Amino acid sequence: MSPILDLISLRRGSIAVRLAVSAFLSSSAILLIAAWILTTLYRENTERAFDSRLLVFTNNLATDLVTPNDPESRTFSLGDPRFDLPLSGWYWQVSKPDAKPRDIRTSRSLVGVPLPPATDSDGKVGIGQIRQGYGRGQDGRLLRIMERDVDLGEEGRYTVRVAGPADEIVNDVDRFRNALYLTFALLGASLALTTLLQIRFGLAPLKKMRAALGAVRRGEADHITGTYPRDIAPLTGEVNLLIDTNREILERARTQVGNLAHALKTPLSIIVNEVGSADAPEDLSNKIREQAAVMRDQVNYHLDRARAAALAGTLGTSTEIEPALAGLVRTFGKIYRDKDIAYEVHVPAGLRFRGERQDFEEMVGNLVDNASKWAHGRVAIRAEAVATGDYPHLVVAIEDDGPGLPADARAAALARGRRLDESKPGSGLGLSIVADLAALYRGRFSLEQAALGGLRAVLEVPGDAPAGAPGH
Repeated sequence: MSPILDLISLRRGSIAVRLAVSAFLSSSAILLIAAWILTTLYRENTERAFDSRLLVFTNNLATDLVTPNDPESRTFSLGDPRFDLPLSGWYWQVSKPDAKPRDIRTSRSLVGVPLPPATDSDGKVGIGQIRQGYGRGQDGRLLRIMERDVDLGEEGRYTVRVAGPADEIVNDVDRFRNALYLTFALLGASLALTTLLQIRFGLAPLKKMRAALGAVRRGEADHITGTYPRDIAPLTGEVNLLIDTNREILERARTQVGNLAHALKTPLSIIVNEVGSADAPEDLSNKIREQAAVMRDQVNYHLDRARAAALAGTLGTSTEIEPALAGLVRTFGKIYRDKDIAYEVHVPAGLRFRGERQDFEEMVGNLVDNASKWAHGRVAIRAEAVATGDYPHLVVAIEDDGPGLPADARAAALARGRRLDESKPGSGLGLSIVADLAALYRGRFSLEQAALGGLRAVLEVPGDAPAGAPGH
């Protein structure tokens, strides 16, 4: 993929985009300012060169003017045929400041209308001083005009004016500007390409670190590995230390949960055994056994929830769901063999759950168990990876062809301990366990109407798409 396509695919706010935008804005500003300065300097140089030509003609006329001759018999000749062509744009004029039109000497090219002054004189201009400026000819053409005053003593003061077409200056400057813009455009494109290559090369270690973190997150590696520049090498060390610390904390929590489980389950077992061997009334014994069973279920529920809470944040733990689902389907197929349920499983190969296998089997097992209880003969299980945010999520949908639930009863079914039907066996904690575990993994759990006619349970938890799939 080219660097330009890489930049287009980058999200807003990324370091690469910010670097590229800042480089583009600064480079564009520098090139535009440089183009303006160079164009201005070139215009000034072009005007000076044009003025030098006009100055030669002006001095020649001034020389002819000061040559001792009868004013009526003076001749002015510049030797340039352009001053003889009518309205050629090249004109000269010699006259006194207050001369009448018939007393003004002009070139043959200037027909009928005298030349305008080069500047608006304020009366402070010295004799012999050169003045230049712009004016309009009789045909509306823009002219570059140069003039100077010549004092002939008793004969009086004369003004010598020479004009040339300013479009020569304008055209020359336009050609330079167009060539300059083209050159700067090519230079800007080269700078942009170079900047993108630099950004891609400079940010390559961060991309490598992101891939290494992704490998840790997916359980493919225990730590960030590889060699990194010294600017970000301390960061990799700190992240690896954080991973190790996180695992140590979770391992201690897991050990404490296990110890608590043994500490609570052993006295409950003793109570149940003692009730069975004691000479207590049968009603009392049954009641104690029933309450002890409820206590055991509640202890198991909360211990499992505590264990899952400790493991849900573990980095580098993932479970391939295809073999896990296959094992669950075999198990429940045997449990409900009398119902002869047809299980339909659609799972892409390589799809993974970012978490413990035991938690995945706990969530999906409860859902498959519930669907098998109520199904008439079909249970469909479908899993897929869905891109949400920066990372893909695993969506598992389990539906059956049973009686289903009305909309107002689905929310009540998620309440902890609420039984869907007292005629079915179970503690009533199954769906609430699924909801709690999904919440611990920052996922979601919902109940919907199934296309098969029964209930559809949808579980969304962190996952990873198969290699090569979108979002991987």
